[in-house]
Amino acid sequence: MPQRWTTFFAAAVLVASLACGAVPGVEDDPVSPNSTGDFDVEEEQVPSSFEELLEQAEQGDASAQYNLGARYRQGRGVEQDDAEAVRWYRLAAEQGDAEAQWYLGAAYYSGRGVTQDPVEAVRWSRLAAEQGNAEAQTHLGHAYEIGEGVTQDRVEAVRWYRLAAEQGYAMAQSNLGLAYANGRGVTQDRVEAVRWYRLAAEQGYAMAQTNLGAAYYSGRGVTQDRVEAVRWSRLAAEQGNAAAQTQLGYVYEIGEGVTQDRVEAVRWYRLAAEQGNAMAQTNLGSMYREGRGVPQDDAEAVRWFRLAANQGNARGQTNLGYAYYNGLGVPQDDAEAVRWFRLAADQGFARGQTNLGSMYREGRGVPQNDVEAVRWYRLAADQGNALGQNSLGYMYGNGRGVPQDDTQAYMWFSLSASRSSGEERDSRVDNRDQVANRLTPDQRAEAQRLAREWDEAHPRD
Repeated sequence: MPQRWTTFFAAAVLVASLACGAVPGVEDDPVSPNSTGDFDVEEEQVPSSFEELLEQAEQGDASAQYNLGARYRQGRGVEQDDAEAVRWYRLAAEQGDAEAQWYLGAAYYSGRGVTQDPVEAVRWSRLAAEQGNAEAQTHLGHAYEIGEGVTQDRVEAVRWYRLAAEQGYAMAQSNLGLAYANGRGVTQDRVEAVRWYRLAAEQGYAMAQTNLGAAYYSGRGVTQDRVEAVRWSRLAAEQGNAAAQTQLGYVYEIGEGVTQDRVEAVRWYRLAAEQGNAMAQTNLGSMYREGRGVPQDDAEAVRWFRLAANQGNARGQTNLGYAYYNGLGVPQDDAEAVRWFRLAADQGFARGQTNLGSMYREGRGVPQNDVEAVRWYRLAADQGNALGQNSLGYMYGNGRGVPQDDTQAYMWFSLSASRSSGEERDSRVDNRDQVANRLTPDQRAEAQRLAREWDEAHPRD
């Protein structure tokens, strides 16, 4: 029977997601012109005095009815009154006025001045969209994309986005770019995504600027250029876009495309975090935890981690769990650590899964259970998480929660080492080599084959 050992490195070491801020991605949700429940200020179709408008509107003039509705909605020259705005918009809309149809649809979407009704919102938006109103076309595309007020149909969403985008409407261009980037309703085409992002970004549309910056950062759909990424992210960040502010904080933290400046990183993270951006809150917490760009402060780190965790951010949940595990900024509490690790793990976050596995392995905050530890380690390992792979190798090497199997142990240690660097890589290579000394040449060749096949089946980003 092969000898067992308990000295493999990091089998039960818990980790936080602290090394650097999380890499920000694109703004991935399409938007509607009325997503916020508010709209741009309409220009009057024919500017007139209130008295003239009222007289004309009461005589059935659709343009006057629309303009009167706009004045009531905005409170211009009259007490603001959403219900009265809707009444006048409806009269104009029923005569076929496209702008009035759009604003009536928007009122039904937001519930301003009328009972909220997504189906009725779609009906009026469609009437305006069919007359070529770009805002209504964009809203109709959004309704089809998310299935609100209409059966979800992403192909139809793309059709409406395209009609508005081809009129030069920036929001539709940005949404169409997202559709191409993600292959939603259209064949994925990142070059085409960048083309639409750029058209919107050059009009100053912040979400498109953010996504164009992310494309330059990652090199998806365009030649990678970190300086250009920073330029577009900054344009959006200066407009207050939280995702772009988070991106800008990240590049200042690591010094890509700009001179590294952790104080500046903290400034941008804070601007986004104070808007409620969960990734920025997590990254700001990490800066406080490590004392990067701010004085080290565990309690402040926990405050930001908790804000992100309460929004469901898995990285924030993992870091909050880690704080409870170690008593950093909060009283030490294994049960609370398990609770937060589990919330992250249930979302598929690999570090949360690895940490939860280690809690089961150690019996901290939960009854000791090697089988359950292996289950969570495997979920992380199958995502390519190096620590999860190393921990799974440990369990196979020691026959804990699984039958003892040196071939499997070698495979997982080898995969883990290939995804690690520095001292961690050296330690995982040592683990692999300890196992290698126990294998026959044929067993070692088999373990190498298994590792190679696994790697080929799980391409890295």
